[in-house]
Amino acid sequence: MKPSNIPLTMNLLVKHFNYKERTTLNRMRKKPNSFKILISCLLSLRARDENTEKVSKKLFKVATTPEQIVKIPTRKLEKLIYSSGHYKKKARTLKYVSNELIKKFNSKVPQTKEELLSIKGIGPKTANIVLAFAFGKTVIPVDVHVHVIANRLGWAKAKKPEDTEKQLEKNLPKKYWKELNAILVLFGKEICITISPKCSICPVEKYCEKIDINKSR
Repeated sequence: MKPSNIPLTMNLLVKHFNYKERTTLNRMRKKPNSFKILISCLLSLRARDENTEKVSKKLFKVATTPEQIVKIPTRKLEKLIYSSGHYKKKARTLKYVSNELIKKFNSKVPQTKEELLSIKGIGPKTANIVLAFAFGKTVIPVDVHVHVIANRLGWAKAKKPEDTEKQLEKNLPKKYWKELNAILVLFGKEICITISPKCSICPVEKYCEKIDINKSR
């Protein structure tokens, strides 16, 4: 059974956040470059959005193709992306993914989820972000904000983001799929915070099932 609060909740959230500046990855949809979106997404893992934007711009001044990424000496690459955090692991991932694109996909970013997931280092969230933001596909990128909020609202009942994605695909009308990530990321950063949500100022509080919320403000 689909939750009945979805249309009301989504309409309120869209209205509440339509004036807000979107995240770095969401803004990249305006002039999509699939390789840049992929690389920025890989850099964004466990990083603040402002750091992702700063590091991405710094890196793209030096390299904008898989071949250029591969040619950067590892230590130089680590230095370029240092402020994104986990820079050694991310440098290895960027080089490996770029090599795979060169070897298997003629230096092009593939346009199917199966092909994207065949590259080690690309997970379901990254694959869906690339498909949605670079290629305009109707998919649901599920990051920590989408996962937590969807389960709080009662739109999903899942422990893993991958299962949340599957349940959202069943419960959420397709007209909301493309904007869901952008809206819930902003909602999660400002109000529906992971550890202690600000329920007292939440625009959709009366429609929320508040599942697993033990502490709120």
